[in-house]
Amino acid sequence: MVARKFFVGGNFKMNGSLKEVETIVQRINDAKFDGSAELVVAPPALYLLKIQGELNPPAQVSAQNSYTEKSGAFTGEISPNQLKDANVHWVILGHSERRSLFGDTDKLVADKTKAAVGAGLSVIACIGESLEERESGKTQAVVERQLEAIANEISESDWKNIVIAYEPVWAIGTGKVATKEQAQETHEQIRQWLAKKVSQSTADETRIIYGGSVNGKNCTDLSNAPDIDGFLVGGASLKPEFIDIVNSQKA
Repeated sequence: MVARKFFVGGNFKMNGSLKEVETIVQRINDAKFDGSAELVVAPPALYLLKIQGELNPPAQVSAQNSYTEKSGAFTGEISPNQLKDANVHWVILGHSERRSLFGDTDKLVADKTKAAVGAGLSVIACIGESLEERESGKTQAVVERQLEAIANEISESDWKNIVIAYEPVWAIGTGKVATKEQAQETHEQIRQWLAKKVSQSTADETRIIYGGSVNGKNCTDLSNAPDIDGFLVGGASLKPEFIDIVNSQKA
């Protein structure tokens, strides 16, 4: 079995003042980590460069979104090339809020992913089903459709720069959490899809993390599932319990 480094991303979303975000960064800097987890935090774009200068390595910063083009008349967007130029090496793409609120289609997410890896960025690629889709037994079909769109735009070698974040939409910000068994089942299906559609080595090496109301109480149980390689954390990333989540990696 390939050893996959535990990965925790903190997505601040559109939360926090400059002072509040600085407090979170100081909390992370003061925490004691054993180095066995890779840690990436995604503050609002306005604060990216400042936080990047204050966050102690090996923790890294991530953008919450980027566009498909290198430059141009795209008001309000950030290009992956600009992120790379600013030494921001990660970006979250395809988050359910981008899909549902801003109309990011599977194809657009795939095009953004292609542009990001082409610029030399690493991508946290988010996939997941709605409550209606889960109750209709469509979870596997939905996540495979979303993965297929990405796979159609990138090469096998590009997958080494991608972390897949499985985030059931019904569990994001709702307080509802997929059980360890539910999450593990879908993570295993994702890994099987990678083996079939990309390669066995890609399936073995790609980190698949879980997102959806992860907190300090449920993280340890979830992290013990064999195919859960970490977490993408929303609201809890703004709180002291985020440190416990980073330290919850399986033994």
